[in-house]
Formats: sequence, C-alpha cells, structure tokens
Amino acid sequence: MKSKNTDNSALYATELVNRKSKWKLLGKQKGLIIMSVPFVLYIILFRYIPLWGWTMAFQDYKTGLAFKDQAWVGFKWFGELFRTTDYLNGGKTWNVEFLRSLRNTIGMSLISTVLGYITAILLAVFMNEVRHIGIKRFVQTVSYLPHFLSWVIVTSLVANILSVEDGTLNNILMYFGFAKEPVQWLATPKYFWHIIGWTYVWKEVGWNTIVYLGAMTAIDPCLYEAAEIDGCGRLKKIWHITLPGIKPTIIIMMIMSAGHILDSNFEMPFFLKNGMNLDVANTIDLYVLKYGFKLFNFSLATAAGIFKNVVNIGLLVVANTIAKKSGEERLM
Repeated sequence: MKSKNTDNSALYATELVNRKSKWKLLGKQKGLIIMSVPFVLYIILFRYIPLWGWTMAFQDYKTGLAFKDQAWVGFKWFGELFRTTDYLNGGKTWNVEFLRSLRNTIGMSLISTVLGYITAILLAVFMNEVRHIGIKRFVQTVSYLPHFLSWVIVTSLVANILSVEDGTLNNILMYFGFAKEPVQWLATPKYFWHIIGWTYVWKEVGWNTIVYLGAMTAIDPCLYEAAEIDGCGRLKKIWHITLPGIKPTIIIMMIMSAGHILDSNFEMPFFLKNGMNLDVANTIDLYVLKYGFKLFNFSLATAAGIFKNVVNIGLLVVANTIAKKSGEERLM
C-alpha cells in the first residue's frame, strides 16, 4: 500500500515537470513574447490607466481641486442620467435629453447592424458563387474601397449627395419624374436613421464580407459535389451547405456586435445634425461631448460613458451565455 508521502512526492514531481515545460515553452516563444510587449504596453497605457478618470463619475468634480479635495457623491450622477433636477418646479423629472439620446443610439446601431449583417452575408454568398474571376475581383475591389475612406470624407459626400440645392439624388429623382421638388433629406427626421444605416452599409459591406468568405473556404468541396449529384441547384446548395457552413462565424460576429449596441457611429450624427433633425440625431457620444467639453459637467459626462460601457459588456455576456446554452459557438 502506497504511503501518503509517496503520493505527495509524485504530485510534486508532476507539478515540477509541468512548470519546467511551461518555462521551456515560453523560452521557445521568446521572440513572439518580445514582439507582443509594445501592444501590451499600448493596452495598459491607453485602455487601463485612463480608467482612473472614471472616479469623476462618483465625485462632484470641480476643476482646479486636488483629488483628495473632491466631494464624493456616490451614484448621484448616474441617477441624474434618468431623473434630473427640475430647478423651475422643484423635485425631479425625467431626463428627456439623455433618454432621447439613448433611444437614438440604439435605433441607429440596430439599423446599421441588421443591414450590415444581411448585406455582408448576401454579398459574400454572391462572390462565392461567381465563377468569373474578373467579375469577382472587380466586385471585391469596388466594395472594399469605401472602407479606407475616413468617416469625415464619407459624411461630406453624403451631405453633398443629399443636398437640397444641386444634390445628386434630388437631381436624379426630379429628372426621372419621381419628385416634383427637392426632398429635404437631412431636414426630415424620419429619414435620418436610414441615411446613417445605408451609409454604413455602403462603407463597410465589402470589408465585412472578408470574414464570411474566409469561413466559406473551410467548407468541404465534397459536400457541394455530393449535393450536385443528388440534383441540388445553386439555391439549395446555398441554403443547405453554404449558410450552415458559416453559421458558427455568423453567431460569433453577432455576439461581438452585441457588445457594440451603444457604440453608434460618432462622426455622421455629429456632422449631419441640424436644428431640424436634432431630436433623432443626438447620441450618447454627443451627449457626453456636450456635457463634458461644452458645459464642463465632467461628472455627468463620465457617468454617461460608464453607463454605455457597462451596458455593452452586459449585452456581450448575455449574448455569449445564450449562445452557450443553445449549443452554438461562443467567445468564452
């Protein structure tokens, strides 16, 4: 019968061997570790150290005062995001401005995400089915190029195209008789979210197809050959082979998008907003910009930023949990 000391010695020896093998593996990958140091430092310097500024959300922050002299107010500013002080009538009232910004952010983000997913998958399937190399390369090039334009340039193009005076779209509509007078696209609130969504599609659809095209290359060609022998046409092969083959990728991309629901595009609403569409153009980022850099209420602006990030992380965890319980691919 083995003694307890013998068992402990064996466990210690096994642990020592595993530890040595880990250090040996790290030694073999020394070059990769050295190459990763700048990226780790970048994350620490620009992602983690600035989190110290989150303390302003729990203070009645005043510029010019030292950190130890700031008044701590707990979760006061988080409450102000939803119920703000009514100085005219006394008491509290709903913070309509923030709630409207939250609604606009979610609306624009959902429209952009849904349209982006559908169009990217459709374009990827189309390019996967095209057999003419010249056409495929042309479509890829044309669809990828807008991704490399900055949002400022894209916004300027959209503003010129949708301009009431000499706007390209209005000129086309009036020339073919679809409109009798210029349409005020940017001054009509009901059009604004759709303009944001379709502009995002135009700019990013080609780039988003790269992931799905990569996933399609991993599908076994024998499946298509077997389906063709069974008499399946192109549509059936797409439905029963291509789409199920890229389903794990679609799930992963959806989970990742769930963590960016409150990260709507900043530049387009900022440059395209005006007095006529202000109610549907303001987002949480613009709310933070207004109260942080114009009204100098850094505490309220920081609280809004924290709220956005916490909700995004929560949605990411929820989406990942749902995928895990459904037996689908997940991030963690």
